[in-house]
Amino acid sequence: MIIDTHIHLDDERYRDDLDDVLSRAREGGVQKFIIPGADPKTLDRAVLIAETHEDVYFSVGVHPYDLESFSELDFEKYVRHVKCVAIGECGLDYYRLEGSSQEQDLEKQKQKDVFIAQIQLAKKHKKPLIIHIRDASRDAKNLLLEYDAGEVGGVLHCFNADDELLSLANDGFYFGIGGVLTFKNAKKLVNVLPKIPQNKLIIETDGPYLTPSPHRGERNEPLYTTFVASKMSELLEISQKEMERITTANAEVLFNIY
Repeated sequence: MIIDTHIHLDDERYRDDLDDVLSRAREGGVQKFIIPGADPKTLDRAVLIAETHEDVYFSVGVHPYDLESFSELDFEKYVRHVKCVAIGECGLDYYRLEGSSQEQDLEKQKQKDVFIAQIQLAKKHKKPLIIHIRDASRDAKNLLLEYDAGEVGGVLHCFNADDELLSLANDGFYFGIGGVLTFKNAKKLVNVLPKIPQNKLIIETDGPYLTPSPHRGERNEPLYTTFVASKMSELLEISQKEMERITTANAEVLFNIY
């Protein structure tokens, strides 16, 4: 069994054939799905999907690209829902910063403030974090440690293969591995993967994005986690069945979805 710990089923690209997408995944051995709270505009759809499918869960959060949505989002309304398993995806993303250095510093501080607020929400409600980090490893790590986010733990979604973040495994954090691992240019992630404790590995698609080989160029979907599991088992030299067992057990512990 595989758990897809990060799949945007509330995305418009799944609207017309969601049931087929889920059926294919279940038939292929994917038996649980978590929709991250990346877009507040589609959060109600995520909740509806979770309510109508026993094996689907969701999280509530504000992505670094949607900072203005934070003050408008009623976290309390969603976080107490029985199918809400995490806070996020939240974090820091400096990749698209533009303008003067002063303007960039202001944007970084805004991202930090919203990230800190979501760490505090996670601790208040005792939910793990789904964490997005891009070109901001040191700042993100420092905030996670400074604000004791290890109290609830979380996952470094779409782990960026930065060695600096590996020590977070000792502080209650897991590492989300997806289709990028199968890319030809994923040498850094391929080399880092064996350094991650196996009891801190979980699998994700980030669908509809980051489709693994051999389906690159197509819409990603949960069934394709099987290609990620296969590549992980190859690189770690363990059977795919054992790889699936390990990552499923890890996801169950992190998100409390036994």
